[in-house]
Amino acid sequence: MKKILFLLLLLNYSIFADVLPNSTTTTITSVDSNKVQVATSVPKGTSGVVIHNYGNKLSAITHLVVMTGDKQATTLPYPDIGETKLPNIKSGVEKGDKVIFGNFYNNVLLIAPNEESYRKTTSRLQRNFIHPDVYAMDLILNSQKQITFSNLKAFAHKNQVGLVLITTKENIMVLDPISSEYLTTLPLTKTLNTTAISPFYARFEQISNSFLGTESNQKFLEYYQGISQIK
Repeated sequence: MKKILFLLLLLNYSIFADVLPNSTTTTITSVDSNKVQVATSVPKGTSGVVIHNYGNKLSAITHLVVMTGDKQATTLPYPDIGETKLPNIKSGVEKGDKVIFGNFYNNVLLIAPNEESYRKTTSRLQRNFIHPDVYAMDLILNSQKQITFSNLKAFAHKNQVGLVLITTKENIMVLDPISSEYLTTLPLTKTLNTTAISPFYARFEQISNSFLGTESNQKFLEYYQGISQIK
């Protein structure tokens, strides 16, 4: 009986882990302005990068790309990474360019209401978790008063975060912060403590209080109210 229970638990964990989106490599088959068609269908809202091959073993990222459905995608300018010594790449998107969807999907930010929820979720997922302390610091340093698609996108660009997991009372929402679209939901496999730290769990008790020796006057919404208003 113990062996059966262990196997069921192991299966439950593996199913939980496998439902997170993974990276997919494909190629562009046609180009029409900023609309492209790719060889492989991936879920709508999945973001990635376009890589152009210049020959002589030289290649570079030229654009962002977001899947719109049915092998169709939209390309966007690749954001400035702030390194002035690197060349400014102005190549257009071409047929045959490589696309890596979910290129940073192994890097995950989990927004959770408390330590128990954070610990149990991260223990089940084989991903590289960016600790919410880093995001909390980013909010305060940029005087952001709530979680938004905009500041999640900026944080993702800066820290190479591919997915954001947001824990609700019923499930975990899986967000692509570049496209600002939810890709899927993960069921909570067991009842978790729903008490919450505002605005989310971090290793300091309340990020709206004393931070790095300075006093912040920021007021954050209660956790579940705050995540329901992300936009």
